[in-house]
Amino acid sequence: MKKATYSDRSIVVDILTQAFSMNKSVNYTVGGKVKRIRRLMEYSFDLCYRSGEVYLSDEKAACILFLDPEKRKKTSLKTILWDVKLAFGAIGILNLRKVLYRENLVQKHHPKHRMRYLWFLGVHPSQQGQGIGSALLDQTLNLSSLPVYLETSTLKNLPLYERFDFSVYQKLDLPSYQLYLLKKDPTPTIC
Repeated sequence: MKKATYSDRSIVVDILTQAFSMNKSVNYTVGGKVKRIRRLMEYSFDLCYRSGEVYLSDEKAACILFLDPEKRKKTSLKTILWDVKLAFGAIGILNLRKVLYRENLVQKHHPKHRMRYLWFLGVHPSQQGQGIGSALLDQTLNLSSLPVYLETSTLKNLPLYERFDFSVYQKLDLPSYQLYLLKKDPTPTIC
């Protein structure tokens, strides 16, 4: 595993675009068009690179993006431009209202304390099922003493996250899918 640099951006975006092309939550957000999914992943990389952490597996077949919500709160002209580009170039004006509704709903269930937010974990489709994503998740979970939160709309991902001590703390029924909110408390250190 390595911490991604900005020169890894296209690799990360390619992995995520392909890995999430059929994802219900992502398609709800951007309308299912590959071009829009790519723009969402570009935005996600840029934001996590600035306000979080981005990691790549050694074979560059998997990536994981963590966002630090506290750092995300820091607004700049650059982040405003990214948000506008996301709204117009990826989400689209017609989808904006439903996406903002969903994001507000999710935010209501997030904790008020510091946390790490696992935004995306993606494995290139040709490499899925080989344990690469699990290994990357395992390597990155203990890099912080903060609890980790995430959402998934993919039922088959629940057993993976449960193996890493995540638990579902809320299930949201959205118009075309269910969204599972999960958390993992930090592993206590033994002195």
